[in-house]
Amino acid sequence: MIKIIFLLLITLSSVFAGGIKWEKDYASALKQSKALNKPIMFVISNHNCHFCVQFESTALSNPNVIQKLNSQYVAAIVYVDQNPIFPKDLYVGGTPATWFLKSDGEPLFEPLMGAVDTTNFLKALDIVSGEYKKISTKK
Repeated sequence: MIKIIFLLLITLSSVFAGGIKWEKDYASALKQSKALNKPIMFVISNHNCHFCVQFESTALSNPNVIQKLNSQYVAAIVYVDQNPIFPKDLYVGGTPATWFLKSDGEPLFEPLMGAVDTTNFLKALDIVSGEYKKISTKK
């Protein structure tokens, strides 16, 4: 029994240890989304933003969020203070802004703004997954 628990703990820790599997940029997120038929979660952040740091250290560090993102989404994050290349119409003037996009870059919804708490972020991930499945099965 102890061996089983130990193996389970090792497995779970290895799943969550790496955190979110971030794509390096917007263009690679689009390519991965097309290849995997998954929606994109695209976060526009800023290293000097209190709410960005809060969002990353709470919701985006939660094991349930990490698991959902890694299994059901292509995740990408850019920092506006590093002059990233991404469609400027996605920048709505505030950070963090979390967009959920189709594989062609078209938004599924308006962005979630601010440091969304973990419970509401998990609900949003479920809503987006359901909507994306409906859209992708119509093709």
